[in-house]
Amino acid sequence: MPVLNIKTNKPIEDPAAVLGTLSQQVATMLGKPENYVMVDLQHNPDMLFAGSNEPLAYLELKSIGLPENCCAEFSATLCGQLESLLGIRPDRIYIEFSNAGRHLFGWDSRTF
Repeated sequence: MPVLNIKTNKPIEDPAAVLGTLSQQVATMLGKPENYVMVDLQHNPDMLFAGSNEPLAYLELKSIGLPENCCAEFSATLCGQLESLLGIRPDRIYIEFSNAGRHLFGWDSRTF
């Protein structure tokens, strides 16, 4: 159900720890079981934002029933986590939120 995709140019020393922390955070934020949460962390050193290659990140959070009125709160939480875990300033992070329809999200050879 919930999927968090993260792309960053920041080198990551312990990706498993970052993934674990963010998986728990997404489950907590959305009130969904962590066994449905997927987190993808991609390191791409060739990224640029505002003409600079200073540490940056692009996130996509997609979930069935994503509460759109909570996106500002989720943005603050996720930016805080990335700043704490990776040292990426919030003003160097973009986040795209997406509410997926049940019929548009597949799992286990069917849709939700």
